[in-house]
Amino acid sequence: MLIRWALAVLHLMGLGVGLGAIWARARGLERIQAQPAVMPQVLAADSWWGVSALVWIGTGLWRLLAGTEKATAWYLGNPVFWTKMGLLLLILVLELLPMITLIRWRVGLAKGHSVDPSGAGLLARISYVQTGLIVLMVAAATALARGFFQ
Repeated sequence: MLIRWALAVLHLMGLGVGLGAIWARARGLERIQAQPAVMPQVLAADSWWGVSALVWIGTGLWRLLAGTEKATAWYLGNPVFWTKMGLLLLILVLELLPMITLIRWRVGLAKGHSVDPSGAGLLARISYVQTGLIVLMVAAATALARGFFQ
């Protein structure tokens, strides 16, 4: 019972932190060309986004595979679960460009080079789309928890 509760808390905390982090990253990326001094905030928000994704996905997999809430087969046979997983997959695919770009920026800055933030506008738009997809995932998760659309 305690592990079930702890996993649920961590899962939701990962979601909450991630939602705030991806929004903050998007806002910073919008401003980075005009205000290069926001680079540390963008990178910090991106780090929080990454940590939250690990918590979110890790606890989600644990809850799914350990059957702490419902049996694994219940989830795998549920179309709402697959909708939620499709949204997650889309978020992860969309993350490829921002992840690669921001890693390059981090490496460049660590070597003392300047970085070219000219693509930051696209990364901001991607981050906003991901924010909307997270909100849709929350809607799917609440529908799943209440047994809708089975």
